[in-house]
Amino acid sequence: MKQKIRMGMVGGGAGAFIGGVHRMAAAIDGEIELVCGAFSSDPERSRASGAQLSLPPERCYGTFQEMIKAEKRLKPEKRMQFVSIVTPNHVHFAPAKMALENGFHVICDKPLAFNMKEALALEKLVEKTGLIFALTHNYTGYPMVKQARQMIRHGELGKIRKVVVEYPQGWLSTKAEDTGSKQAAWRTDPQRSGIAGAMGDIGTHAENLAEYITGLHITELCADISTFVPGRLLDDDGNVLLHFNNGAKGILHASQISAGEENNLNIRVYGEKGGLEWRQMEPNTLIVKWLDKQTQVFRTGIAPLYPESLAHTRIPGGHPEGYLEAFANIYRNFAFCVRARMEGKEPDPMYTDFPSVQDGVRGMKFIEKVIASGKSKSKWVAM
Repeated sequence: MKQKIRMGMVGGGAGAFIGGVHRMAAAIDGEIELVCGAFSSDPERSRASGAQLSLPPERCYGTFQEMIKAEKRLKPEKRMQFVSIVTPNHVHFAPAKMALENGFHVICDKPLAFNMKEALALEKLVEKTGLIFALTHNYTGYPMVKQARQMIRHGELGKIRKVVVEYPQGWLSTKAEDTGSKQAAWRTDPQRSGIAGAMGDIGTHAENLAEYITGLHITELCADISTFVPGRLLDDDGNVLLHFNNGAKGILHASQISAGEENNLNIRVYGEKGGLEWRQMEPNTLIVKWLDKQTQVFRTGIAPLYPESLAHTRIPGGHPEGYLEAFANIYRNFAFCVRARMEGKEPDPMYTDFPSVQDGVRGMKFIEKVIASGKSKSKWVAM
């Protein structure tokens, strides 16, 4: 009987939104089992959260340090095999570093770390240990995002000329951090979020999606960063001009004060032969517009699609697949790679497609350069 990959979790206790998302995503394919956790910075709350998840008391830890040390002492067939880190930004680095140093693979929520120094240290540690590290830029898991990536990779749109990526939200249009909202409080706190607010929280998703789909890298940017809500300590809106390494130009807009918007992440990419459009709130549809023929509409699970898209499609066409399934694709691919490592095999290249520590470093560089450009009078800043 095939054994599930055993997961320990840091963060994600009672009242945490993203922890539940990670647990659901990890469980969807039956590849992963949650066996232990340190779910809160409060030891009592951590143990109570573990009990609510039906974990045995001895596997509900008060701190991540306690968890990693105790799990390492267990027999190999029982101990956790990787750590999932679902904490606010300022608590990404320490548990990731300790897990890697003690031989555990890591999945970490984005952004990679609190600052660039921490991000580079994690990159070096992953290279040194050879362990598997995934970053949950979950929007890369959608089948139609993978279809878009493959169409561009195979040259169907010709040379890419222009990229427009947007992520408007409206949930921070008022000072929600003063209303008791846990999610708003840490995201607007420089001590927990880092130097950026909206640009770190959702701007990095837009940056990652643009680079993932196009296969290009941003080489320089020019940012206009704003804080509209009085008294807020971090940015809540940003507009960025982009230059890419093939000469393409781009526009990136991320906002959490776009009143009425939900999670309207969308991207348009234009090449010499045509352009494509994908929207996260209608994720099963990819629209491709051609210079010399009629518009095409691609749908999840309905041929013709590239194998990379079909491999990340779970149910027949016409049955909606969404956020959790895309998130689960990252966990499944990560689990397949961990299992291949355990069996001394090379993983199927189809399933090595998940955001890496290097993607995390690029995300941190984007945050730092956007904020630097926003404060600079000369504006254009090299990536």
